[in-house]
Amino acid sequence: MDSVRVFIVDDHSLFREGLKRILADEGGDRFQVVGEAAKGEEAVQKVREIKPA
Repeated sequence: MDSVRVFIVDDHSLFREGLKRILADEGGDRFQVVGEAAKGEEAVQKVREIKPA
C-alpha cells in the first residue's frame, strides 16, 4: 500500500514539529511528510514545486 503524502501548514513551528513526530511515531509507513510551511502563500508555492499528490 502506498503511503499518504502529507504537507503540513501552520504558523507555529512547535505544532508543525509535533505533528511530524506524531505522524512518524504513530503512523509508521502510512504517512510521508513531504514538506511544511508557516503560511498559506508559502504552502501554495512549495506544493506547486514538489507536487506531493
